[in-house]
Amino acid sequence: MISVSNQLINIYFQEYLNLKDFPEISLKREDQIHPFVSGNKFRKLKYNLKAVKDQNRHTLLTFGGAFSNHIAATASAGREYGIQTIGIIRGEELEDKIDKNPTLAFAKAQGMQLQFISREKYKLKDTPDILKYFKKCFGDFYLLPEGGTNSLAVKGCEEILTPQDTIFDYICVPVGTGGTMAGIVNSSKPHQRIVGFSALKGNFLEKEIKKWTTKTNWEITDAFCFGGYAKVNEELVDFINEFKTKTNIALDPIYTGKMLYGIFELAKSGFFPKNSRILAIHTGGLQGIQGMNLQLKKKNLPLIEI
Repeated sequence: MISVSNQLINIYFQEYLNLKDFPEISLKREDQIHPFVSGNKFRKLKYNLKAVKDQNRHTLLTFGGAFSNHIAATASAGREYGIQTIGIIRGEELEDKIDKNPTLAFAKAQGMQLQFISREKYKLKDTPDILKYFKKCFGDFYLLPEGGTNSLAVKGCEEILTPQDTIFDYICVPVGTGGTMAGIVNSSKPHQRIVGFSALKGNFLEKEIKKWTTKTNWEITDAFCFGGYAKVNEELVDFINEFKTKTNIALDPIYTGKMLYGIFELAKSGFFPKNSRILAIHTGGLQGIQGMNLQLKKKNLPLIEI
């Protein structure tokens, strides 16, 4: 069974980066919960895996892209919990490239059954006809949405904050589907402000988060998404590599790397009031670095240090 360890480790950046004029910024190391089911993926899966067992199901079906953290984590967790996992993967062209894709190769090695569908069909993955087709193909299964966000996932993410975290004025978190942020908002205290750093361009994630919380002490910015989901440039890679050199902490380029970059930029601009305490959530996702480096290499851009 998966156990939680080292989930509350705060790193004070002033000590490492000599940022004398910055607010007090700490990093919660959710990435150290588990080597393969780390960060918010553990939180999202925790109660869903329990539900699979409680419902006497034996198979879990979910969705993801080529380098999906969710796919990798679900495959690993399924193996540990003795649950058969099925991954519906976006892009038929990937079927012949499993061995060249570190995420998909890992998922397959963990025992996940991979089913590749066209990008057009993938857009219809939540429709009754497609779900009926999957039932016909795979029989009875427990359905988990892309990214893992549902009510049980939000419940798990509510456990990220602990009573010790009430000392912080701001909680900063990367946002992909909104489940992690919603859970943090739900467990936050009235004096705390939650700032979400969207990995996607646009403000549509606000609507998603409102599905899971009635609190209003939060905001989302896409100012540091670097153009959109999974988009990076040399500036972001340099920031991630410099951060790793100075702190010995790896950041993924899709979520936490962009969030930390954004926090530093906001701190420089005076966004955070003087003497405020900031907690940033490291949501893991480090398995995706290998895949991103393959893309960076094709573009002759610097690679992310692992």
